[in-house]
Amino acid sequence: MRFIPSLLAAAACLLFAPLALAAPALPTIKDFTRAPAISDVSVSPDGKHIVALVSPDGMSEIISVWNTDNLAAAPFNIGSTRVRFLGVGFLKNDRLFVAAVQPIDQDGVHGHLIKQYVTDLKGTSFDPLLTTHGVDNSGLSQTYGELSDAAIISTLPLDPKNVLVEDQRVGGNGDIYQVDAYTLTASKVMNGADRYGAYQVDLKGRIRARVEQNFDNGKVYIAQDIRDPDTGAWSEHFRSYAKDRAITSILAFTTDPNVVLISSIKGDKTGVYEYDIKQRKILEPAFEHKLFNATGVVTSTLPADYGRILGFEYAAESTRTYWLDDHWAAASKALAQALGGTSETIDWTDPGTGLQSAINVEPVAVSILSRSEDGRFVIVEKSGPKQPEQYFLLTDGKKLTALGKSRPWIDTAAIGDTKLIEYPARDGLLIPAFLTTPPKDVFGPGPYPTLIEPHGGPWARDDMDWDITGWVQYFASHGYAVLQPQFRGSDGWGQKLWRAGDNEWGQKMADDNDDGVKYLVAQQIADPKRVAMFGYSYGGYAALAASIRPNGLYQCAISGAGAGDLDAIAYETGDNRFQKEFQHPTIGGLDPLAHATEAKIPVMLFHGDRDQTVDVKESREFVAKLKAAGKPVQYVEIKDMGHQFIYWTPAMAEQGLTAVDSYLKTGCKAGGL
Repeated sequence: MRFIPSLLAAAACLLFAPLALAAPALPTIKDFTRAPAISDVSVSPDGKHIVALVSPDGMSEIISVWNTDNLAAAPFNIGSTRVRFLGVGFLKNDRLFVAAVQPIDQDGVHGHLIKQYVTDLKGTSFDPLLTTHGVDNSGLSQTYGELSDAAIISTLPLDPKNVLVEDQRVGGNGDIYQVDAYTLTASKVMNGADRYGAYQVDLKGRIRARVEQNFDNGKVYIAQDIRDPDTGAWSEHFRSYAKDRAITSILAFTTDPNVVLISSIKGDKTGVYEYDIKQRKILEPAFEHKLFNATGVVTSTLPADYGRILGFEYAAESTRTYWLDDHWAAASKALAQALGGTSETIDWTDPGTGLQSAINVEPVAVSILSRSEDGRFVIVEKSGPKQPEQYFLLTDGKKLTALGKSRPWIDTAAIGDTKLIEYPARDGLLIPAFLTTPPKDVFGPGPYPTLIEPHGGPWARDDMDWDITGWVQYFASHGYAVLQPQFRGSDGWGQKLWRAGDNEWGQKMADDNDDGVKYLVAQQIADPKRVAMFGYSYGGYAALAASIRPNGLYQCAISGAGAGDLDAIAYETGDNRFQKEFQHPTIGGLDPLAHATEAKIPVMLFHGDRDQTVDVKESREFVAKLKAAGKPVQYVEIKDMGHQFIYWTPAMAEQGLTAVDSYLKTGCKAGGL
């Protein structure tokens, strides 16, 4: 399937359109918060069908199924009035695996419940992989505790009917079952135990690896166990202590039953290495990147060479693939050219090692999402920070068919430009960041009113992708510059940056955000009199901390579901045996709730009342303290909203963004930010 010239020719009609002469339409809040028109697209293993989530009205989502031999025909649609669909994919050729969510109020839980179901291509019935006796499994209105989930260990791609699952039902002990995806009959293949999990199979579908959590003289460790394919005996191969935060794990089995690929940290970065099971020896690097963490392995789904390594994934400005396979390397390059992918070179200094190098970043990336087993049908995505996702079907390496745009109502000419940058913190540590600036032809060259938007976690990171919340691009399209600092304590940029955040909550971690403001002011990007801090979750904590710290840089602070009670966070992590050694020792610094009355700038908070991650009472208590002290504060509580984005309906997302937008215009400072 060598298709580069024919692919480029076939795609020509997708690339050239009449030049737009009219000024771009200014996108609204609803444009960013309504449900995408199409998302979660994949192709069946046999290539006969495509499935996706589709939203006809921007509020609810349905499952749509197309026949690949007649894409012009209307899809078959599956809907529900009782739950909201979160995701869909193929379990087998004509069996779908569906994730759904609904609110729950049971057994003291005021939150949300996620359930997973198996159905056919017409949604005839929705059933759990492991059925529960005495419960009606035909509907989608099950409540908390009635049905519990089975975690898929492997879909067993070479088996036309069966999958392997781990029993995670209430009262279950992690037993392993082989389940017929059509009849849902299950047979136990292995006893489980509470201390085991994360099972993996080799290329023959045999369970060969598991992770064990145990104790050594009272110290928590994670062990990677491997099973002998001949004797069935388990043995420990790697032991990683929680306190060290450096876990070695298996990424993939290879065509050699005695060799696995492992993920392990060497120096500042994570790499992929070959490991000889019998010799208990790490052999040679399979993939290392001098600047970024290696994150995954891409393997073949073709039955003839199933499991052959095609490439490796790594975390650069976003997840990128390094292709070993010449065919898929050429295909990836040709698709990027055909669909208008963009690439630019920037100078980069690694914050962990100081190594300097020129790197390529992709403001508009073209990536392969899903492939049929024979490679004839490929789902392709075009996306970027100013490019909402677009989906295409590539057939036989020649024909490109547009499947749909996630947000066709947004004129991308009105969207800001995003760049990967880095700036020095006051102690010299380089801080990566994503900077999004407004369209210059509309708002001029700056300086601009500016939002500093630290991410959640804090052990997390941002990527140069489309922002699913809509926050970054909404504000950039309305004249704001937005900086997303990857402050110390951010994960995914190497060990040095990550560990530098230990016990620096509201201290050096906050300095990094403030130094980002100073950098933007010096670059004449930020107007020093028009800067606000806006964050969610840990970012909300950072906003509350910014309201208290005597930095004089921000006109106001906006906290979404902010974890303002540092003592509560420390208590929660200390109450969990693993977290007590893994993360608890790193949580220390400024407690915003204890110092709420010292707030020096206006504060706005918003929080969902079904938040099971950061209790809504934390925001309520912070607001009460500010009001008692006579400090300027606004508070919005969003009914039925949970913490994570998957628990937000479009209406909730719109309410939250509307509140923030209004506050910046009227409450942040006199005359608005």
